[in-house]
Amino acid sequence: MKRIDIILALITGEAVAWLIFGLVRGYGLEIRFLSWVLAIFLPILAVISLWICYLIGKKILWVFQAAKFLLIGVWATLVDLGVLNFLMWISGLAGGWAFNVFKGISFLVATFAKYWGNKFWAFEKMEKAGMGREITQFYVVTLVGLGINVGVASLIVNTVGIQFGMPPKIWANIGAIIAALVAAGWNFIGYKFIVFKK
Repeated sequence: MKRIDIILALITGEAVAWLIFGLVRGYGLEIRFLSWVLAIFLPILAVISLWICYLIGKKILWVFQAAKFLLIGVWATLVDLGVLNFLMWISGLAGGWAFNVFKGISFLVATFAKYWGNKFWAFEKMEKAGMGREITQFYVVTLVGLGINVGVASLIVNTVGIQFGMPPKIWANIGAIIAALVAAGWNFIGYKFIVFKK
């Protein structure tokens, strides 16, 4: 494992810890002990998980690539949320057409950040020739992934419908999580075999 792998895993784990802490505080809960546990535990967990995937990746290359891909996905989600919240904060608007514009901007910025992380870190494709075509392919694969994400979530929530007597919000979140996993699988395959193929 390279030093950059450890650094990026630590940063991502720490950022996720603070995001969770922020969400907990946003719901009016004050758990000081939790913030310290998360701030220490999640970065260490991220490094250990990446190291295990690195060891497995010595035999099965795509496992280590997938682990880095997932960390980049987490980082891109944090960028997306950060840009979105910054735009809402400076404008004072959190709904209507402004929210749609802000969400579009945050998605584009996060996807651009995700491109660089996947290109140079997850798939380690260092060539700079043909990057315009590569970026276009990246956005096409990502947009197909967005369609898959929305389609699967809609299928689960609106067509399959609530199962096991769950509350609607919990079922919607289950649908969103399943959809995110299916779309992540598509994105990984698309990035590996179409965008960043060697």
